[in-house]
Amino acid sequence: MILAEGESMHESTAVQLEAELERTYVARLYNRLDELRAEKEEQLKRVRGTGAVGTLQNVSERDAFATLYEDRLAQLNAVEDKLVFGRLDVDAPADGDAPARGDAGTTRYIGRIGMTDEEQTRLMIDWRAPEAAAFYQATALHRMGVRRRRHLMLQGRTVLGVEDEVLDSGLLADEHGHQGEGALMAALSSKRTGRMHDIVSTIQAEQDRIIRAPLPGVLVVQGGPGTGKTAVALHRAAFLLYEHRERLKTAGVLLVGPSPSFMRYIERVLPSLGETGVVMSSLGQLMPGIHAVSEHNREAARVKGKLSMAKVVARAVANRQRLPAADRRVVVEGTALILTRAQVRHARDKARGTHKPHNDARQTFVKVLLRELANQMQEILEESSGGGNAADRSYLLEDVRSAQDVRIALNLCWMPMTPQRLIEELYARPDLLAAAAPQLSAAERKVLYRAPGSPWTESDVPLLDEAAELLGEFNVSSGREDAAQEAQLERDVANAEQTLRNVNEMLFNAGMDGLVEASDLAAMNQETAISKTAAERAALDRDWAYGHVVVDEAQELSPMQWRLLMRRCPLKSFTIVGDIAQSSSAAGATSWAGAMEPFVRERFTLEELTVNYRTPTQIAEAATRVAHAAGLTISTPQAVRDGRWPPVIDRLAPGRLLPTLIEVLPGEVQIADGGLLAVIVPESKLDAARAAVIGLYGKRVGRGSGGLSQDIVVLGAREAKGLEFDVVVVLEPQELVDEVDGTVGDLYVAMTRATQRLRVLAEGGIPAGME
Repeated sequence: MILAEGESMHESTAVQLEAELERTYVARLYNRLDELRAEKEEQLKRVRGTGAVGTLQNVSERDAFATLYEDRLAQLNAVEDKLVFGRLDVDAPADGDAPARGDAGTTRYIGRIGMTDEEQTRLMIDWRAPEAAAFYQATALHRMGVRRRRHLMLQGRTVLGVEDEVLDSGLLADEHGHQGEGALMAALSSKRTGRMHDIVSTIQAEQDRIIRAPLPGVLVVQGGPGTGKTAVALHRAAFLLYEHRERLKTAGVLLVGPSPSFMRYIERVLPSLGETGVVMSSLGQLMPGIHAVSEHNREAARVKGKLSMAKVVARAVANRQRLPAADRRVVVEGTALILTRAQVRHARDKARGTHKPHNDARQTFVKVLLRELANQMQEILEESSGGGNAADRSYLLEDVRSAQDVRIALNLCWMPMTPQRLIEELYARPDLLAAAAPQLSAAERKVLYRAPGSPWTESDVPLLDEAAELLGEFNVSSGREDAAQEAQLERDVANAEQTLRNVNEMLFNAGMDGLVEASDLAAMNQETAISKTAAERAALDRDWAYGHVVVDEAQELSPMQWRLLMRRCPLKSFTIVGDIAQSSSAAGATSWAGAMEPFVRERFTLEELTVNYRTPTQIAEAATRVAHAAGLTISTPQAVRDGRWPPVIDRLAPGRLLPTLIEVLPGEVQIADGGLLAVIVPESKLDAARAAVIGLYGKRVGRGSGGLSQDIVVLGAREAKGLEFDVVVVLEPQELVDEVDGTVGDLYVAMTRATQRLRVLAEGGIPAGME
């Protein structure tokens, strides 16, 4: 046994004894976790085994219970790792009656979920509960009743050690009392794996205050690199779902990130915190059915991101509600009718007066004109028959409706549209764009041109969403489908009545006598939708109104993207995290006030994270110098640790970039020591750099941010946003600046991804502040 400097054998024995006591208690917690899993598995098996038996209410209740058990089982499985991580020793109650170990008395265990035994005695407190707040917020000056805070270091289900922070000076004389920051520093120094881990065991007081902030309103969290912005956003989502369960369980929480790779990077965090019901989406997936690619044309992104594009889309929709150039002749069953401009104008005014979306209002437009033409046809037929003929002519309306000439004429005036068709034609037809966007210059309109069939980009999604809002649902056959379904149900009910008469005795034996009606039996044989959770339904519903929205890397959002998100949450309940200095989007924010003003004006709360937990001091200072040299006003959070290696900048002769990369990479991989290494490259050099690294390391190399499961990855600066690596090698820093119109946001991001080591290779220029 090796003792730490200044540590006596007696002290070491006391610590070991404490660790052994904790092992016993932690084993009890894991045993209880296993019992709860087995219980839910049995309940789920039992409810699934009942089958579709009984009334519709019975079936519905069965499905509801199955979903409940599935969700609980998923939660119990997700919290396996580091189930418990902390313990608080608090002041005894005033009456001196100390509750049992683990309960909210003198000893509280803090974990990922709350847990009780079979007698409902509390064994562990959910980290989000009010009683657990002191674990993150208590200090020696304001100890909040806490005498000692203990961190439990677990590997699997085994307690490897304990670390105490004594806040009550009266305990300092205890022989087993000691202090330190080992839990935090161990977490900060651990190897990166390509997946983000939660920080629930090491949340700091500054972060915890933001996580537990009130729900209503817009909370903006500004934080420099390494301050834990993303972690705070995720833990806040979990906390809000715990604290405001009744309000948010049906409305749900939406979490938005900058890219699909970022969403993959963070996807395991919320389940590990006990939450599986958050809808997570990248900016390109916010429109159901659309999986958009990145927008590489920066000028197009800038134009599409303007808030004025909402008016462009509105004009484009209005321009599809046309008046004919002249009166039009249409033929119905051999009878010539005249559809006049005045009639179309009247019908259009009536339809617009409903204030319904385009496709819904079209029903009014069509109804008015069909009636006008049917009346006209009736007058012609009556006149041709000598007048005074009172024959039933109710069939005329259907004749007019089904006439091809009429359908063509009405569609030319008011065509039902999908958002995709509207925007695609707007881009592809300069005449339509000029009519809808007179405020854009010819050059701006030209940059929006795109051939039909081109893939949708992230910048298109807000325009598609705007179009969907103005157009409404597109289903030209919905009326016929509804009628067909009703007719089929009538036939099914008739068949069910006969079936019940024929098998009455069999139903009695099955315990259904008097409980099943023909309509119930018919409905049970209809195809029914698969039961979905609120989160699953929300993800598929563009009109879903969320209870709260969390936005990460929010500095990248354009005004039109903000408009889309504000529509998703009418209550304007947001948590927004980002760093203005890291903005590199052509339409991104230059200030939080400017980003928020069109939507909530000054009604938002701004918080700032001031401690850099990820980036070593040497790297943080180097990145700050680059930002300051570019004239950026940035927050400069204080780094909590020094790195072992200062940043290395290699100036190279022409033609030496890739050969030097291959030469230095083995040494950098050795420094990473099993962690994650990233080569961050300008877009123009991505393919060549990736090929060179694959030639050296083969299958160990991941492709872009989607390859984070590998220990070496080659990617662009934009893909690296929000991620972190043990070692980062940056190629051609000046090109990273040039490809985003001279801003240093991407370079600043690239430099601050490293948790241990940063190396820069450059044939070209070196940006100011880097030398």
